[in-house]
Amino acid sequence: ETHGITFRIQISVKELLDTDVLLKLLFHLPVNYPSTLPDISVNSDQLTRAQCMDVKDKLLEQAKKHLSEPMVHDLILWIQQHLKYVIKQSATVCNEKTTLSKGTSTEDGIWMLLLHLDHMRAKAKYVKTVEKWASDLRLTGRLMFMGKIILILLQGDRSNIKEYLILQKTSKVDVDSSGKKCKEKMISVLCETKVQSQHKRFQTFEVKEYSTLDELQKEFETAGLTTLFSEFVPPLLK
Repeated sequence: ETHGITFRIQISVKELLDTDVLLKLLFHLPVNYPSTLPDISVNSDQLTRAQCMDVKDKLLEQAKKHLSEPMVHDLILWIQQHLKYVIKQSATVCNEKTTLSKGTSTEDGIWMLLLHLDHMRAKAKYVKTVEKWASDLRLTGRLMFMGKIILILLQGDRSNIKEYLILQKTSKVDVDSSGKKCKEKMISVLCETKVQSQHKRFQTFEVKEYSTLDELQKEFETAGLTTLFSEFVPPLLK
């Protein structure tokens, strides 16, 4: 495969108050792994989004120490032993961490992603899932419906955009023709680029329906994305 492999691991870890924390770890191993670091996504119902991001950052720090050697098993053992210290540290350096992350995101800049979905069979559930992911990852933008066209336009930190893409491609977000839950296989990444000065920043994430192509075009134009629209949207009508 040209995209490498992705797999999920769930582990239960004793945290500070001896309560069990269920960590859901998702590893995407690129084709040149372990010479290249894996993409890691961390979720847990018992932790806040900020704590999950801290766990992810610590895992990536550890991963750098194991570059060029198989590392997933070592990373799992490490987080089982160190989770409570990561959580404790997360609470004590929360303010400092916020300042640091602001500096980091300024360096990387804000990124933008435009996705095209072929269809949504379980529309209500699918929309709720996309809204939750955007909220959890602090992404703004639009989920846009116009006739049979479905577009997702996202803005946010590049690492969060990448994490969204992993979730979108690996989670069971829809149902197939027989009603069984299935992963999204009919998705196209139309554009992934850094937000430029002429682009307007979206302040929220909204789900919108448009009755005409002109209405959809105005949404893009208002955001300073006329070129993006003309390059990628009209070809979808053919």
